[in-house]
Amino acid sequence: MIDTEKKLTRLKKMLAEYGGAVIAYSGGVDSTFLAKVAHDVLQDNVLMVTACSATFPDKEMREAIALAEQLGFNYKVIWTDELTNDLFTANPPERCYYCKTELFSRLQTIAKEHNLPFILDGANFDDVADFRPGAQAAAELGVKSPLKEVELSKDEIRLLSKEYGLPTWDKPSFACLSSRFPYGEQITKEKLSMVEQAEAFLRTLGFNQLRVRQHGQMARIEVPFTDLAKVVERTDKITTQLKTLGYIYITLDLQGYRTGSMNEVLHVATE
Repeated sequence: MIDTEKKLTRLKKMLAEYGGAVIAYSGGVDSTFLAKVAHDVLQDNVLMVTACSATFPDKEMREAIALAEQLGFNYKVIWTDELTNDLFTANPPERCYYCKTELFSRLQTIAKEHNLPFILDGANFDDVADFRPGAQAAAELGVKSPLKEVELSKDEIRLLSKEYGLPTWDKPSFACLSSRFPYGEQITKEKLSMVEQAEAFLRTLGFNQLRVRQHGQMARIEVPFTDLAKVVERTDKITTQLKTLGYIYITLDLQGYRTGSMNEVLHVATE
């Protein structure tokens, strides 16, 4: 805990030295914590920007806005349309690079309009070991990742968020809906809507941390090991509902929930 507090002190000092910033704010664990600390340190010299699109569920957008208002943030909502970019919709492994390039370019414009010198994102130290093409876009456009720079891990951010009284401290990890498709499978608004509706339905059944990965007409459900039996118990209800959304086959992944499972094929390809 001592090391964590030292990292927090370094983070506050770093933010103070920035003097002002625009923050890519999604309402998730990391960006909310960064926004809260930055707000405390920089006051009116920080602006949180939430980017909404077909890849960002309406529920997440509403929660992000409500939380920003609750915490007294200066915030702005913008709309991006990465589905007009063929390089993105073709869904290559570097898909996130194209999305983040558009986002950070938009944030550069906003930062200039508000005379704010820096753009920040919520990448944390754990992201260093993950496959993150968006990090390249951040580096190219001069976006800073202060949580990563002071080496705060996800667990530490959750712990500090709890101390700050942030409701996101135990919020399940979230990734944009485009991460639900195998690389090379075309991304469309209709497919994104199917996944969003499928995951929303499963949440009504009490499943909190989950993913519905879409492979053509098949839905592959990922939930933590502790919830596998609960899915089986609700097989009829889940199958019936997901078929009404357009899925033909509904499967349960026996490896359970894990972030970035679509990246596993990349590891196999390089071994």
